[in-house]
Amino acid sequence: MIRTATPADIPVIHTLIRELAEYEKAPHEAKATPEQLHEALFGDSPAAYAHLAVDDRTGMPVGFALWFLNFSTWRGVHGIHLEDLYVRPAARGAGHGKALLTELARLCVDRGYQRLEWSVLNWNTPSIAFYDSLGALPQNEWTVYRLTDEALTALGERA
Repeated sequence: MIRTATPADIPVIHTLIRELAEYEKAPHEAKATPEQLHEALFGDSPAAYAHLAVDDRTGMPVGFALWFLNFSTWRGVHGIHLEDLYVRPAARGAGHGKALLTELARLCVDRGYQRLEWSVLNWNTPSIAFYDSLGALPQNEWTVYRLTDEALTALGERA
């Protein structure tokens, strides 16, 4: 079962983010606080959205998708950028990840969005195989660039 997250889900979303960071070998990079997540998802101007995969038998969340809108200047419409998709190891293989992506694809179709995009680490071959099985195509001609920390500050202070 997939459901839209509520403010009461902030603690479990925070825990799932920490678990994802551990899985991606970068726990030191997961610095978001529950308060920041609450503001981003449920504040006056939500900037992100989340869905939870819930185990049908226990009713407990076993995974999540956190996403936000992007915009394609070439297509002239919004799309969804999937920031995080994570299913707990014990729940993998039961269709939760596919159900989360299916829900986001349904939102795209219903709202007239023309893209559902995300990134995956090159070493994460189980996820890559899963995405390939859904018909997703890697965008190998693009390289992601990122400014953070000191580099971001240094550039921003030049303005």
